[in-house]
Amino acid sequence: MLFPEFAHPTLIGIAKEAAASELLEAKARVRYFELPTRRFLSPVRSKRVPFCWSINPYRGCEFGCRYCYARYTHEFMELRESSQFEEMIFAKQFDEAAFRRELRSTARHESIAIGTGTDPYQPAERRFGVTRQILEVLAGEKGRRISLVTKSDLVARDALLFQTISRSNILHVNITITTLDEWLARLLETWAPRPALRVAAVRALAEAGIHVGVLPNPIVPLITDSEENLDSVAAAAAQAGAESFGGGVLFLKPCSRRVFLPFLAEHFPHLLRRYRERYEKSGFLCGSYTDTIRERVHRVRQRHGLMSGGANYEPELWEGEPQLELFDVREWDGDTLCPISSKNIR
Repeated sequence: MLFPEFAHPTLIGIAKEAAASELLEAKARVRYFELPTRRFLSPVRSKRVPFCWSINPYRGCEFGCRYCYARYTHEFMELRESSQFEEMIFAKQFDEAAFRRELRSTARHESIAIGTGTDPYQPAERRFGVTRQILEVLAGEKGRRISLVTKSDLVARDALLFQTISRSNILHVNITITTLDEWLARLLETWAPRPALRVAAVRALAEAGIHVGVLPNPIVPLITDSEENLDSVAAAAAQAGAESFGGGVLFLKPCSRRVFLPFLAEHFPHLLRRYRERYEKSGFLCGSYTDTIRERVHRVRQRHGLMSGGANYEPELWEGEPQLELFDVREWDGDTLCPISSKNIR
């Protein structure tokens, strides 16, 4: 085996494939590998989300967000140390012909979400370009419903490609901005692009005619949940040309708690007890607090003339079913791309 973290004689499946991956590049903090991939389109069976398929071009994410819910995905490869998720990045080997066959086997009305587990525009994208290769194939599709979420300004690179996709498909691009406070953003999302760069990406996409929204996800209790913080993000989003704004409260899977609670102990020790009490039995908060945040987001959105979800539109070359439903982003699973489909948008 190339690395001791892979040294296990009984590895099978994706763990075995990961162990056989050749090191392609190593930076001061991150190592890159390529990973053989059987499928790019993953079926989504959760009732919490409205999309049918998800695409994650990479495994692992360099941004190192303290709250990230996707760290558990590295456990499938027998990589269980929290830091390995952000330090060992696997780029999925792209096979255009195989991906086209996958698309042909899916109904066009079944929505596809890109970036549900790891960021499709993390730094690895500059080297491997897997996200762009996927988008180039989707640019030849018609009648699809496609959404994408990122917290990287690199997304603006593909504005022209998004234009092509949106002529024949319903496309919504969402950029995550949890706060405009650069100090706080650096604490929460250590290696993600600065908030100002993300706002600039929103502006670039909006000016290119792309339907773009901003997500303050996750809304972190007692840290980013104030009306002042949410209002500042919404104001910047509106000024940059975003059409929608919406987010949901932080949820903490066990893999997230192992990173987030020590982070609180170091930087926000006065909040540690309250988090332990509230997230002790479930990774999800509910009740009056979530109702309060939902109402707060609604007020902020209304104040700045933003919608709760992507615009209802029919593409120029649309060949799908009538677009009767919108995307409502009032509730989100942390930072996952999961707009709630609704015919009654507030």
